[in-house]
Amino acid sequence: MDRNLALEVVRITEAAAIACARYMGRGDEKAADQAAVDAMRLAFNDIPIDGTVVIGEGERDEAPMLFIGEKVGSGEGPPLDIALDPLEGTTICANGGPNALSVIAMAEQGSFLHSPDTYMDKIAVGPAGKGIIDLDKSPTENLKLLAEAKGCRVDELTVIILYRPRHEALIHEVRRAGARIKLISDGDVAAAIATTKLETGIHMMLGIGGSPEGVLAAAALRCVGGEMQGRLKPRNQQEVERAQAMGIKDMDKKYSIEELAGGEVMFAATGVTDGDYLNGIHFSADGATSQSIVMRSKTRTIRVINATHHFAFKPGF
Repeated sequence: MDRNLALEVVRITEAAAIACARYMGRGDEKAADQAAVDAMRLAFNDIPIDGTVVIGEGERDEAPMLFIGEKVGSGEGPPLDIALDPLEGTTICANGGPNALSVIAMAEQGSFLHSPDTYMDKIAVGPAGKGIIDLDKSPTENLKLLAEAKGCRVDELTVIILYRPRHEALIHEVRRAGARIKLISDGDVAAAIATTKLETGIHMMLGIGGSPEGVLAAAALRCVGGEMQGRLKPRNQQEVERAQAMGIKDMDKKYSIEELAGGEVMFAATGVTDGDYLNGIHFSADGATSQSIVMRSKTRTIRVINATHHFAFKPGF
C-alpha cells in the first residue's frame, strides 16, 4: 500500500469531522451522522484507489451511501478494502460529549473480517499486553497478567467499559479485582485506541460493543503493536443468519487481532469532539482547526496532524 495515501486518507476523515462537528450538542444524531456521511463520500472521489466498502453504514437497502459493497475512490489505483465510520459516536456528538471520531481503515483485499452489524465481546490492550491477554480468561486473570507484564499492581490499572446494563457483572468483577474503571456512554473505537497512549491512563478495554467497531479498533491496534481479541455475540436469529450469509459459520469463534484486521493496514482518525486521544474540531471566525492521526501497520509509524482549515465562505447548517 502506497504510504503517500496517508495524507489523502486524513483529508477524508477531516472533511467528515468538520461537517458533523457543526452539529455538536444540538441533539440531532441523524443530522450529524448524515453530514459526516455526505462529506466523507464526496471526499473519496479524488482518492487514487479502487476501494470497496466492507465495513460501512449498513446493507445497500439500508444506506444510500457508504454501504457495504459500494465502490469508492477514483477507480485508478490499488484494489483495497475499506472499513469506515464517518461519525463514531453519533450520540456523543449530538450530546456534546468527548471522544467522537471520524474513522477509516484500509487494507489489502480480504484482510478485514466481514463483520455483520451485531455485538462483539472484546478485550483490547496496548503493546505491553501483546501475547498476554486472552478473551477466554476471566477479567481478574487478565488484569493480573497485564499488571505483571507492566510491572505494576492491579490497582494501578484502569479499565474502560461501556456503561450498559449488560456489563453489571463485568463492572463488579473488575472492581473486586481492585482495578480502576472509566465508564463511557459510547465510542469503543476511541476506547480501544486509548489503551495505546500512555497519557490517557487507560490500560485495558473490556466488554460487549459493536462488531464493526471491533474491526476498526483492531486495525488501529495492529498499527501500534497492540493486542485485541473478539467473539461475535448475535442478539437474535436474524443476526445469526446475516452473519452466516457473510461467510461466518462458527458463532463461538475467538478472533485474533490478525483475523479481525490482517495484512498491511492503514488507519486514520480525526477528532470530532475533544477526547482522550485526539482534540476535536474547533471553529473560528474564518475556519477551523483539526487534529488527526494516521498510522501504518507495516512501519508502525504514527503521525499526529494538526491542521488549520480556512473557509472561503461561511458554510450553512
